[in-house]
Amino acid sequence: MSTTPEMQLVVSETELIAEGVLALTLRLREPYGAELPAWQPGAHIDLVLDPSRDLVRQYSLCGDPADRRNWHIAVLNEPAGRGGSAYVHGKLTQGSTLIARGPRNHFPLHPAPRYRFIAGGIGITPLLPMLAEAEAQGADWTLLYGGRTRQSLAYATELTDRYGSRRIRIAPQSETGHLDLSAALADPTPDTLIYSCGPAPLLDALTAHHATTWPPGTLHLERFQPKEAAEQPTDSTFELTLARSSRTLTVAPGASILQTVRAAGVDVLYSCTEGTCGTCETDVVEGVPDHRDSVLTDEERESGETMLICVSRCKGPRLVLDL
Repeated sequence: MSTTPEMQLVVSETELIAEGVLALTLRLREPYGAELPAWQPGAHIDLVLDPSRDLVRQYSLCGDPADRRNWHIAVLNEPAGRGGSAYVHGKLTQGSTLIARGPRNHFPLHPAPRYRFIAGGIGITPLLPMLAEAEAQGADWTLLYGGRTRQSLAYATELTDRYGSRRIRIAPQSETGHLDLSAALADPTPDTLIYSCGPAPLLDALTAHHATTWPPGTLHLERFQPKEAAEQPTDSTFELTLARSSRTLTVAPGASILQTVRAAGVDVLYSCTEGTCGTCETDVVEGVPDHRDSVLTDEERESGETMLICVSRCKGPRLVLDL
């Protein structure tokens, strides 16, 4: 189980960089401007926005990993969301303080000679440092970047100015319609990796296109929302043993492991409660997890070494976790 320490950060700069997108620069509060923890492309941090409401959200780091004094994030204002973006846009200003955890990385950039990056809207944020890394490594890469309108696409102008139109294709839906994934996924090759982040419809369509012609293991996704299950799973009661304390609990149908251990007074890290952020990832000592998250890879699920306790359950009568 992760024991990531908490840090106090201060908002040093804010800027509205696109329609509904607020960019924030964060620094350590004490000592101000000291070095932040190291991170790699694809990493995100947890921000405790409002402790009184248990309001915690995850945001991808989109700056330069070599810059150890500043963290950069960009947040889309989603009026129909669960309150995180509204808090960021409405409450955070220069000088605001907040608690952070991390960084964590469930979306790492694996080495490859060629990449195809596909971003939808604010899904550009985790890809930004990946583009810089791919360029620095001399890889052959392209980016297809779509969204509702040109005005809503954060960093679009900066990207084309920096890398040129040969690598970058900006495709607002208002001008070109939905992204042409068939063209983007033409000519599959085993040494090309696809990285994508964006809304669920884009990632679902991309997964479907990829499965028909591309080799397994070449598609890497980061989701904002949990994947929809093909069918509604049936929950059953199982016994949960906490290895560190030798306590045994009962996880009832309709109750998550996370809810059960917290009700028993066990302090664990968690955030999204939807299986998308990875904060609650926990080591499995014994038993077979019933994985229902949107984070772990097929290989990680097959190994059964860890699970996300906010949504996943047990396939058998007993589960032992490193808690």
